[in-house]
Amino acid sequence: MESPVTTTAPVARERYRDDPSVATVLKSPRLFTREALAGLVVALALIPEAISFSIIAGVDPRVGLFSSFIMAVTIAFVGGRPAMISAATGAVALVIAPIMREHGFDYFIATVLLAGALQILLGVLGVAKLMRFIPRSVMVGFVNALAILIFIAQIPHLIDVPWLVYPLVAVGILILVLLPKLQRVVPAPLVAIVLLTAAVLVFGWLVPNVADQGELPRSLPELFIPQVPVSLETLGIIGPTALAMALVGLMESLMTAKLVDDVTDTRSDKTRESWGQGVANIASGMFGGMGGCAMIGQTMINVKASGARSRVSTFLAGVFLLILIVALGDIVGLIPMAALVAVMVMVSVGTFDWHSIRPATLRRLPKSETLVMLVTVAVVVATHNLAIGVIVGVVTAMVLFARRVAHFATVTRTATDASAHYTVEGELFFASSNDLTTQFSYVDDPERVVVDLSRSHIWDASTVAALDAIETKYARLGKTVELQGLNAASTKMHGRMTGQLGGE
Repeated sequence: MESPVTTTAPVARERYRDDPSVATVLKSPRLFTREALAGLVVALALIPEAISFSIIAGVDPRVGLFSSFIMAVTIAFVGGRPAMISAATGAVALVIAPIMREHGFDYFIATVLLAGALQILLGVLGVAKLMRFIPRSVMVGFVNALAILIFIAQIPHLIDVPWLVYPLVAVGILILVLLPKLQRVVPAPLVAIVLLTAAVLVFGWLVPNVADQGELPRSLPELFIPQVPVSLETLGIIGPTALAMALVGLMESLMTAKLVDDVTDTRSDKTRESWGQGVANIASGMFGGMGGCAMIGQTMINVKASGARSRVSTFLAGVFLLILIVALGDIVGLIPMAALVAVMVMVSVGTFDWHSIRPATLRRLPKSETLVMLVTVAVVVATHNLAIGVIVGVVTAMVLFARRVAHFATVTRTATDASAHYTVEGELFFASSNDLTTQFSYVDDPERVVVDLSRSHIWDASTVAALDAIETKYARLGKTVELQGLNAASTKMHGRMTGQLGGE
């Protein structure tokens, strides 16, 4: 009988294979049309966002627009998550703005370049593997907070504006809701943008448009080398901000990649995405761009609203963006902001995890997980910084988990005239072992004490120190302690550290 064929190696090599591949998309008119239309919609949505983020960073709108073009095109080749959109973002703009304000544009670009280099280093060192330590409750909080921030970002476009803006937004939302039920060949966001723009032009309505957001560039980006001294002083100026930018960008990008994985039921190479973000930021900085990271809003437009699945849509989003702002800038400037607001409002509604706040869901989930989700949402919305919110959420989850696990360690005592027998059950680490010494009857116990640890596990030095303290207390009373049932890992840890951690 023939032995079964092992397929482990081929599966491992194909683990992150793009589906569909670029070759498949290029050979299929239907797939290519879908990817191209998705890229066009994303490009239109990127323009006002990039201009806004440029203003936040304190630079010319061209800096954000060119940065978005370069990052989108670059990440299409080097990124690990197909169909994800990377461009200039608000989170990065907030982090890097002080450098521009205090030291000028050359230091600003030097910071972008250093941040890209740090992202490559962090990617090579395997920072993406830390994603496994982000609990689901933090991920849900991240998604919900992101949806809220996307919605909040649209509010300024709805305040102190002509009354016609409101019916235009309403009509745009209706198109986005109803059109997908009738057809999915042409993305609903593109139809909404074209129809609302046509209506405004035909009837001559005076409403805010893209041109009102800032001047669009008229030329191609040029190579830019920052004129800063190569010294420790320069590193001291840009280093902390570059590290912050690198971490914020990676965290937002990896969280977005995980979200797209869930939406598309596929897996992506997070390590490649990490160093790919660094390459894209260096490319952006070399052409005078402000850098950035993955954009959740535009990614959801690309993947969820338009159905894109390949790198072709990401690449074409960058190409279309350049064509729109350089060659067709005057036409693009006529697009009413109401159309883009309608698209982003529906993106926020689609991004929010409504299941997470249903009463039935809240009743089933542990209160600690709901609290972690709410804390993550609250911090992100309050700070407008996704990285801070995720970090606070993870720390909150760790603290609550430690408190919960700490109560799982129990000590049961049985005694005879000859000996006392203690059974310890549960995970023993700093949170649970700190009270371990209080669970023993030192004075009342006979001369022989047996501590059964077969149902527990020693995880850290705090537990070893607690066991040493118990033995010391009994020794002072002339009694002996016998530890039994330690598993192999616990025996190794206890043997290595017992007696070496100091006495009482």
